[in-house]
Amino acid sequence: MTAGAPPDVPVGPADDGIFPVQAYVGWGKSSGSGEEETFLEGPRSRRSEFLRAARIFGEYIRGFRNLHWIGPCVTVFGSARFGEDHRYYGAAREMGRRLAQAGFAVMTGGGPGIMEAANRGAHEAGGLSVGCNIQLPSEQQPNPYLDKFVEFHYFFVRKVMLVKYSYAFVAFPGGFGTLDEIFETATLVQTGKIKDFPIVLMGTDYWKPLKDFLAETLEREGTIHREDHERILLTDSPEEALELITRSAQAFGVRQHKRPRGLLLEGR
Repeated sequence: MTAGAPPDVPVGPADDGIFPVQAYVGWGKSSGSGEEETFLEGPRSRRSEFLRAARIFGEYIRGFRNLHWIGPCVTVFGSARFGEDHRYYGAAREMGRRLAQAGFAVMTGGGPGIMEAANRGAHEAGGLSVGCNIQLPSEQQPNPYLDKFVEFHYFFVRKVMLVKYSYAFVAFPGGFGTLDEIFETATLVQTGKIKDFPIVLMGTDYWKPLKDFLAETLEREGTIHREDHERILLTDSPEEALELITRSAQAFGVRQHKRPRGLLLEGR
């Protein structure tokens, strides 16, 4: 157990597949069913496709039930590969702390690296720390700073959950997964599918070449407009990021959610 982490809890879900904190030993493992290999192969039998659709629907319902009560939230993206001694880990931990102190729940993918750092900062500040895990073939462990997390089989369901409950999105340095999350979120804002919520890139040295590419190539060629990339804030300052997030949240109207109804076993 990492110093400062919450105490151990019983292994397994409390209700509807949600896990109280870090102790689920199967977290991150492949199901071994081979379903991933057949999902994109094309049409299957009608029975097979119906059962898959039912499973997808079930994942959405489980996510909606268990995340409905987390309140105003900010999602933090970033690499799982940075250790505790890395400068971006420290910056993400500080960002998580500041977000929690401002009254936001902090949501991540629930894993190590930047995700752990942001969850850790929120947990240490007494805020709500949430993780949305994806089952992967390579074994991982959830970080020990989660108040709750939900595990998903399908990437697209998980990405809906990471976007649906947030008023802002903060991306620290990362790889393909982080880039995917940034640009999917930017596309949703650009096309008006979600409101013009802030997108913040933390780490100017890392992200400046990307911002330059957006401005000097994509805008120049006419594939995006200037406002499409100018709405993305590039900064090293947690203060600047938090100021934009809180100002935007107030403009959109932050909603404090009611408490879950125990009789319906919600929010467990």
